[in-house]
Amino acid sequence: MTIRRVILLAAALLALGGCASLPGRDPVQVAVAGMESLPGEGMEIRLLVKLRVQNPNAAPIEYTGTYVKLDVLGKTFATGVSSESGTVPAFGEAVVAVPVTVSVLRMVRQVAGLIDGKPVEKITYELSGKLSDGLFVTERFSAEGEFELPKSEAAPGTT
Repeated sequence: MTIRRVILLAAALLALGGCASLPGRDPVQVAVAGMESLPGEGMEIRLLVKLRVQNPNAAPIEYTGTYVKLDVLGKTFATGVSSESGTVPAFGEAVVAVPVTVSVLRMVRQVAGLIDGKPVEKITYELSGKLSDGLFVTERFSAEGEFELPKSEAAPGTT
């Protein structure tokens, strides 16, 4: 090995050690702030999903792209990407807009899964994704919850 290779190897090992010693970061918190309809094509539905991203850390988060995936009842329902860039300030929040696509075939499959004779009281969902800035910085996020469906009341005179 040449001296140059030894120096490069040592620098790489020191850089990796430095990354490992960085203090832990708290995960970002993400919630759906709103949705708007977008024009779709053929057998798809397009929505602009607005995510409220809260950064509970002392350093701002710079991002150059966003990915989001929405699972409903354990199955992928919608996905989307955006190459928009921005910053979520330290101990602050920002609204990040991501266009997502819902395949009509996925939607039909989801509805067919609900029609099995059993009453459905709630629908569970999981939102996951990432804010990315180049090769090394990625802030992953996830959130989950459920929607309670309104209970139908029996019509008067029926039991």
